[in-house]
Amino acid sequence: MIKPAGPPIILSINEPSMVGESRRTATSLAGRLGFDETGRGRVALVATEAATNLHKHAGGGEILLQGLEDGAVGGVEILALDRGPGMADVARCLGDGYSTAGSSGTGLGAMQRLVPDFDIHSGPGIGSVVLARLWADTDGGRREAPALQYGAVSVPLAGEEVCGDSWAIEHVAGRSLVMVVDGLGHGPQAADAAREAVRVFGLAAATVGPADYIREAHAALRSTRGAALAVAQIDHERGEVRYAGVGNIAGAVLDANHEVRTTHMVSHNGTVGHTIRKVQEFSYAWSPGSLLVMHSDGLVTHWQLDHRAGLRVKHPGVAAGSLYRDFKRGRDDVTIVVARGVEAGRR
Repeated sequence: MIKPAGPPIILSINEPSMVGESRRTATSLAGRLGFDETGRGRVALVATEAATNLHKHAGGGEILLQGLEDGAVGGVEILALDRGPGMADVARCLGDGYSTAGSSGTGLGAMQRLVPDFDIHSGPGIGSVVLARLWADTDGGRREAPALQYGAVSVPLAGEEVCGDSWAIEHVAGRSLVMVVDGLGHGPQAADAAREAVRVFGLAAATVGPADYIREAHAALRSTRGAALAVAQIDHERGEVRYAGVGNIAGAVLDANHEVRTTHMVSHNGTVGHTIRKVQEFSYAWSPGSLLVMHSDGLVTHWQLDHRAGLRVKHPGVAAGSLYRDFKRGRDDVTIVVARGVEAGRR
């Protein structure tokens, strides 16, 4: 099961000293997640380059450092977000020797070489989103890709140390299951409910469908504050998504073959752990290249991915970062998971 390893670390890159802070914080996180000395050095270099680019080229921005767990393997995701001038020619900026700030011009190119899971979305006047994901067991190589490429952002309300939302992903025998949970309210008690939902997901996801998992979570969360909860089960062979939700988790499928067609998935009212009137599964079409978007109510309901040209085809982590930057409410925890089906020949 893939899940976040603790809350994210959010760094505002608003002065030169924050470049060093980003490096130190990312290196420490990597050490806690099992990276060896070489791996920690790689994480340090990527964090330094990401923060330097924000300071020198974007006039500042934000770095999200998220620890990840994939079974027993630790990972570090570095997401750099800004609303700066953007890049007119991303490919040129990725080439060594090109710089607009008088530096050696190796930053983005070095990041791309060091990180197999790397992507960037940028354009004039829209800022940039840069994603880098590293794992402790790859030694700089690419991990074997499952049938689902994913990205996630899960950030607590400003002032809270823990996030009352969470997410998890499981791959089982040709199926991928994606879960998003929003503990009632925010703060430690909401986080307790979210952690319990993730724990039950790890036990049940491989053997039961979305509706049955929610029923099991309902029993397990009775001693907690309760939560909104939804699960999407993607059957890659059948080309189908089965979805069940209770509460205000929103889900949508963006058609791979139609630029603007979005199907919003159905959740029922209620609070898992307290009051559920109905749990029901719904079925939706799925194909390689389709996008799944699931989020808590910390994201506005009128979000869109087509507001930025080319964003749909970027790494889902870049799409999740862009949605967070542009459409978060700012008055609650927010979690966004974006996932794309991967064709067998491209894994």
